Amino acid sequence: MISEQATEKGPMSDTPRRYRVVQWATGNVGSRSLRVVIEHPHMDLVGLFVHGADKVGRDAGELCGLGPVGIKATNRVDDIVALKPDCVIYMQRGFNVDDVCRLLAAGINVVTTRDEVQYANAMDPALRARIEEACRQGETSIHATGSSPGFINEAVPLVLLSLQRRLDALTIDEFADLSSRNSPELLFDIMGFGAKISSFDDRRLDHLKHSIEPSLRLIADAIGVPLEGIEAKGEVALALDDTPIAAGVIKKGTVAATRIMISGMRSGRPLLTQRFNWFCGTNIDQAWGLRESGWRLLVEGDMPLDVSFRFPVPPERYAETTPGLTAHRAVNAVPFVCEAPPGLRSTLDLPYIVPAFR
Repeated sequence: MISEQATEKGPMSDTPRRYRVVQWATGNVGSRSLRVVIEHPHMDLVGLFVHGADKVGRDAGELCGLGPVGIKATNRVDDIVALKPDCVIYMQRGFNVDDVCRLLAAGINVVTTRDEVQYANAMDPALRARIEEACRQGETSIHATGSSPGFINEAVPLVLLSLQRRLDALTIDEFADLSSRNSPELLFDIMGFGAKISSFDDRRLDHLKHSIEPSLRLIADAIGVPLEGIEAKGEVALALDDTPIAAGVIKKGTVAATRIMISGMRSGRPLLTQRFNWFCGTNIDQAWGLRESGWRLLVEGDMPLDVSFRFPVPPERYAETTPGLTAHRAVNAVPFVCEAPPGLRSTLDLPYIVPAFR
């Protein structure tokens, strides 16, 4: 809800207001978000929602590696609503539309890392209508963001495209070297590394297509070239030799890398593509040009650009640093969402997300 105080002291004011914030869920990213909110110079943590019974009643600071802060975790939505916070940072696994609509209708803004509300024009019409009605009732806003979707496939491309007067294609590559991740169940059982197959299981494409499509459509609509469809395909690459990794050994001739491509089509060809390159070693039977973990954006147009993002930290620090890729942008968005007009707010609707360090 936009208060009189908010209109006088917005996020870019010389005397910024303070925001009363609730963290919702404390998984890997949620725990980082919780810590950042506690340490933020213009936010007050007023509540914490958790799912695990073992976390209920525990101090929020202790749940994210800090000392006690006097805020006890709860698993009751009624408790959160009663706090009347300015914003809930919603980071749970799965999207509970009943809970989200209740928060919005009660006058509580929501920032989330869930992709169900990424871009209004790409949403299920029934879900969109329900969320918009809750925003209308509570005079509140909801915004979805994170690293991807959010930062690398919305905020960054829109900046790069500001240099273009013709766009032939935009390709966003994600590179993730998983060889240092000691998670055998994740890599071998879930992601399929080390399997004796030569083609991609297309059933795995649905999740990424659903997650990335709204961002591709957002970009296309913003630049005035709506997409005609979305195509998704996957490929595998096989190890050329036995490859030891932290989780075990990738045997020769088994899957050592996967590539998933989600493409927004225009005039029968890919205009916008996001490509996920996940690998456990680079000695593979495909010439994919794998790089160290990070992102690459290739803009083909009348002002060609090739921009790379890399993480200058050793692999053993990835678990410590990478949750910030998703958590920090969401926390930084809180003031802008609280000051926004009511409704579903995408990257196109908000100002640049600028962090406050003072």
